Amino acid sequence: MFKKILIANRGEIALRVIRTCKEMNIKTVAVYSTADKDSLHVRFADEAVCIGPPPSPQSYLNIPSIIAAAEITNADAIHPGYGFLAENSTFSKICGEHGIKFIGASPDMIDGMGDKASAKATMIKAGVPCIPGSEGLLDDIAQAKKTAKKIKYPIMLKATAGGGGKGMRVVWSEDELEDAWNSATQEARASFGNDGMYMEKFIEDPRHIEIQIVGDQYGNYCHLSERDCSIQRRHQKLMEETPSPFMTDELRDRMGEAAVKAAAAVNYEGAGTVEFLVDKNRDFYFMEMNTRIQVEHPITEEVISYDLIWEQIKVAAGIPVSGNHYFPKMHAIECRINAEDPHNNFRPSPGCITTLHTPGGHGVRIDSHIYAGYCIPPNYDSMVGKLITVAQTREEAIAKMRRALDEYVIEGIKTTIPFHRKLMDDPAFIKGNYTTKFMETFEL
Repeated sequence: MFKKILIANRGEIALRVIRTCKEMNIKTVAVYSTADKDSLHVRFADEAVCIGPPPSPQSYLNIPSIIAAAEITNADAIHPGYGFLAENSTFSKICGEHGIKFIGASPDMIDGMGDKASAKATMIKAGVPCIPGSEGLLDDIAQAKKTAKKIKYPIMLKATAGGGGKGMRVVWSEDELEDAWNSATQEARASFGNDGMYMEKFIEDPRHIEIQIVGDQYGNYCHLSERDCSIQRRHQKLMEETPSPFMTDELRDRMGEAAVKAAAAVNYEGAGTVEFLVDKNRDFYFMEMNTRIQVEHPITEEVISYDLIWEQIKVAAGIPVSGNHYFPKMHAIECRINAEDPHNNFRPSPGCITTLHTPGGHGVRIDSHIYAGYCIPPNYDSMVGKLITVAQTREEAIAKMRRALDEYVIEGIKTTIPFHRKLMDDPAFIKGNYTTKFMETFEL
């Protein structure tokens, strides 16, 4: 087992990893930018190293500074959390070259799954259901028109190096295609330095359901059931729950089997997530594989009593995965609490927290790094915490979430708490009747 782990991240995920490391009797090293000098992950780690000024490229994305911090503190492993360098194959490779275990996927796995066109080809070969579309990248607009005619409109153009909705365009007819192609390639080039595009059939009003998987160094794989992440704004998740209200036992078995096939196809090691689109007929299609821990991992932990960070660390140390497949015994909901103003188009709201009161009680969990007096810097993601409730049934989990949101007081900044409180009373949500289009008609 590792003696000391450096956490190459910040905020609540850094704190989350530190907590599990302490329970495993592993020393921890925090890294931080000057903007985060007062953050809790800096206070709670055994050691802390400043790696640069507030801009991410000069701190949390600065690979030489992070490797130097690991070497001067004698860390034998690095946990990247999510975001930043978590799916950076260069970082994974450099860690290995310096004799430091990267607690995540190998460079080949990251590259194979990060390039969406090659990932899709791999999944088709493995027998995982995929959305009909182009065979690899499109050469030009002429090939795009030919492919669209074959798979029929509506279609979706996607940047192969995409993420966060960038380089994606829905096209409803041929006369829209050329403009969509030009704008998507331009955006992809500017965002990722790669304007490679591929095409898929556009699935109307789907659910976004993902399967948590874990694989070890010995070819063993298990899935830990699903999470429904369909309530999104601009392709960014707002609320997640497990089990999905749309799920059936038969569908869970099929999706779990497909996710394990996906992991085996790339000899996957560590915790990862296979994401699917599910249509109204409960036919599902591979979308992408995230080779890291997910923001929403706590709801899976709560319904199966399983520490995913512990499992990540254990598998990275060469210990086999724990058991076979896992199925939810409870129901859990997670609301992402962001420093954003939901009444002003979710505009970011950085600033200092003047008052903080967190909810408690049975079945309530908060993963957060904020405290009264803490100042949220404007340089990073706006999420300040995750509120999770767990109960025997979905109805009870919703009722518990309503109560917890009513207790949650964060003053000095705007937050998404009012949005989530209204969501919990929405008739369609209460019935479990929602898709990825939910936010297009939701009124706060």
